[in-house]
Amino acid sequence: MQFLTGFPGFLGSALVGRLLDRSDEGVTCLVQSTYRDTAERRAREITAEVGVPRARLSLVEGDITDPSLGVADYDRLADTTEAVYHLAAVYDLGVDADLADRVNVDGTDHVLDFAEAAEVRRFHYVSTCYVSGRYDGTFTHADLDVGQSFHNHYERTKFAAEVEVQRRMDTGLPATVYRPAIAVGDSRTGETQKYDGPYYLLSLLRRQPRVAFAPAPIRPNARRLNVVPREFVVDALAELSRREDTVGEVYQLCNPHPPTIGRLVRALGRAADRVAVPVPGTVGLSKAVLDAAPWLSNRLGVDPAALPYLAHPTTYTDENTRRALAGTGIRCPLFESYVDRLVAYVREHPELDDAAMV
Repeated sequence: MQFLTGFPGFLGSALVGRLLDRSDEGVTCLVQSTYRDTAERRAREITAEVGVPRARLSLVEGDITDPSLGVADYDRLADTTEAVYHLAAVYDLGVDADLADRVNVDGTDHVLDFAEAAEVRRFHYVSTCYVSGRYDGTFTHADLDVGQSFHNHYERTKFAAEVEVQRRMDTGLPATVYRPAIAVGDSRTGETQKYDGPYYLLSLLRRQPRVAFAPAPIRPNARRLNVVPREFVVDALAELSRREDTVGEVYQLCNPHPPTIGRLVRALGRAADRVAVPVPGTVGLSKAVLDAAPWLSNRLGVDPAALPYLAHPTTYTDENTRRALAGTGIRCPLFESYVDRLVAYVREHPELDDAAMV
């Protein structure tokens, strides 16, 4: 049996369908009681889409912040689990320190303990490229602790969690680490679960007249934002996780040709029917203004915690990922090739927001 945390989240929901489709193994998802109804609905939808019996997908209520995962029969669950996919985390740039530590660090420790108790054949951990923190240089799959500082508690705690995952890998846990860049909607449909990351920039542009202005670093064409569509992350995860030759590896699921901030702003503007103008050197000032005026942040639909990423100094590489995916047809598309679909989805689904699943 395959055990997954992070359902019915953005990536977890899509990955479950792939796991059910590629083998006859059952999948059990750990679900917070708060999201039980949503999880039940998604489970029915996913099994119908894949064409498998609903019984193949089991839902177990629990909580990764509990050492026993908050499940009724920990030992039985461990006895029947052969592989663990750990995707659960607080994906929120503004998360407070205590919650981030409990979910991202302690929660990962507890899932690792469960995997070791189950003596799993594989442990798959979804980290993030942004364990790099604010590192001024090139960050590869072989890097982790490079003396970096962090923008926020999300980055700090994801770094701490991966340090522990890699420590256990060094002591024998058969694991693979996946580091997605900033995930946006599906490049084919635009579908997403929430509007964060680059969507804040889109929100700012759409709230302005025909000529719209956006904050940008001093050199808008020298800084880049590494954005990847959801299906690329899920396709890569599904492919790499099924293979034995990926044990012990770290894969950065990033865009080898990310847009510069200038290109990103202009591409979003074109898709939103705006003439978008990046204003160099205004990222810090914009953040300070929105931090001091939460009402303005709400009115513009922009989270101030996201603005530093417009001046993020780190470059990410994916050489070993591309080697591993060679011949599979799985590759990250250029942002400009699907930005129109992202924006169209936002127009058609105004009911979504940036709320994280916690």
